[in-house]
Formats: sequence, C-alpha cells, structure tokens
Amino acid sequence: MVLILHGYRYSVYVRIVRLVLAEKELAYERVEVNPFSADVPASHLALHPFGRVPALVHDGFALYETGAIVRYLDRAFPQPALQPQAPRELARMDQIMGVADAYAYWPLVRQVFVHDVVRPHMGTAGDTEELEKGLAAAAKGLDALEDLAAADPWLTGPEISLADFHLGAMVAYFAQSPRGAELLAARPRLAAWWRRLGARPSFTATEPGLPVPPR
Repeated sequence: MVLILHGYRYSVYVRIVRLVLAEKELAYERVEVNPFSADVPASHLALHPFGRVPALVHDGFALYETGAIVRYLDRAFPQPALQPQAPRELARMDQIMGVADAYAYWPLVRQVFVHDVVRPHMGTAGDTEELEKGLAAAAKGLDALEDLAAADPWLTGPEISLADFHLGAMVAYFAQSPRGAELLAARPRLAAWWRRLGARPSFTATEPGLPVPPR
C-alpha cells in the first residue's frame, strides 16, 4: 500500500488531508508542489489539470479535490471513522465543510492571516483595507459556524469528524492574528472547540510553520 500526497507545505487544503492521514496513522510519501510557481510541473498537471493542490495517489489511483480525498481516505481506511453515521450529523458535517470553503477560507486565511501575519513576517506591509474586509467577513462567517456547531465537544456531535479538520486547518492560521484570535474568543462554542482541537497530536505533527523571510 503506497499513499503519495502531492501538495504545498503551507496550503490549508494540504494540511486538511495531512490531518486526516495523521488521525488514521497512515504512512505516506510527500511530493512538494508549489501551485503559485510560474511553472507547475507537467507531472503535477497530469494529476490535477487545474494545477492546484492537493492531489493523492493510492496504489496508482489518482484523486484531487480535498473533500473527495478525505472522504475517500475515510472509506478506504475506516478506522477510526471520521464521518458520522446519523443522517443529520452527516449532513451537518457536509454543511460545515461547505460553509468553511465558501465563506470562511478567504477572509480567515487569504485576508486576515496573509495581511496580519504573513506579510509582516516577510517584512512587507499588509493591505489594511483587505485586512479590515477580511475581519468583517470573518465575523459573519464565524457567527454562522457558531450557530451550526453542536453543543458537544466537536462540531457535529460527540465524535470528531472531517468537519473539525476542515475548519480547523483554516482556524489554525486565522488564530495567529491577534485580531483573529479576539474574534474567535468572542464565540464560546468555537473558542472551546478550538482549544480542544488545537491540542490534538495531529495538529502538532502537521504544523507547517511560516515561510522563511527573505534575507
């Protein structure tokens, strides 16, 4: 059994897959691919025609799109199960993953994290207007997710699911911004959920760090 994950170290979506692999204690090989490069390798385009990440190859079976990859992994390697069996909990998992993709990823990561954390870390100024837009959109997205989150320890109920890792990889970046952390702390269910999730060994094992600033 050979699993090969093709992706960019700092990608949220690559980390989602890595979290699932870590939770299932699956060994895998990594191929680093920078989708922002001017020349994405032809070998990667053969796996992902849109040149994005991640892509997974399992014994010759190639798959791209994060949602498809993590659901496949949970079906192909069913222990521990990371998808609820109850129809309503499963629907809530799908809904939270969809909301995270459509309404949370861009403001949490591409606006707040990039402009409040990454750019200053790299020695350049963040775009204040983009940051403020991101904070406003993030607040709305977090409010929706706070309403959707179960009262149990995890987003969909008493057992952890793919939704936790999907949103968690985004929040891991967002919470590095002091203003992002403040918004998160104001939502008690999400704040308590993040404290539990961020302490899991899988998060430590998949921590990507920040890009190395230019010298």
